[in-house]
Amino acid sequence: MHISPSRAFGTTVAAAGLTLLSAGVASAHVTVDAPGATQGGYSVATFKVPTESVTASTTKLSVALPNLKSASTEPLVGWTEKIDKNDKGEAVTATWTANPGNPGIAPGQFQRFVLSVALPKQETVSFPATQTYTDGSVVVWDQKNNADGSEPEHPAPTLTLAVGKGGDDDGDGAVAATASDKDTDTTARWLGGVGLALGALGAALGLGSVIRGRKS
Repeated sequence: MHISPSRAFGTTVAAAGLTLLSAGVASAHVTVDAPGATQGGYSVATFKVPTESVTASTTKLSVALPNLKSASTEPLVGWTEKIDKNDKGEAVTATWTANPGNPGIAPGQFQRFVLSVALPKQETVSFPATQTYTDGSVVVWDQKNNADGSEPEHPAPTLTLAVGKGGDDDGDGAVAATASDKDTDTTARWLGGVGLALGALGAALGLGSVIRGRKS
């Protein structure tokens, strides 16, 4: 049977397209991003939540927080936000639920959920997430990377935190900076005073010269 080159090319392109589409859906994980986040610092964490299902919408997201000292949500139209805390007042869970009448995140779409957080002093921090769909199905994103370094099927949203500029000595650095500022200010005032004194002396000498010149 003879197959024309154009038909063969079209079949190849279609197959490649389906492969790329499948790969795109498979990699559409729940992720977290926080540019400039540092160990022990405050940051804004953004959770990107795509709907992988082709028949159901996402109507709820619950994120486990590692006992954070502070966590607050950004208002999102059509969603109800809630922060749960333990008996120590530490934030342990953040939950967003679609309000009645809100269809949620439809297939092929995504939504961003934003948190302001006080991060722990560690190199990496994970936020296991639970995604609930309109058909009742639930997907838990809580897996660590495989032993060979490859990504698991449902990886937990994870941040890598940079070391703060002052490290663990941020407080001492702030004190030192304040002391330095005071020293600089004192020196500047002293030099300013000397300058004014010299200026006054120069003016006096100049006036004396003018008077002597008139007398002569």
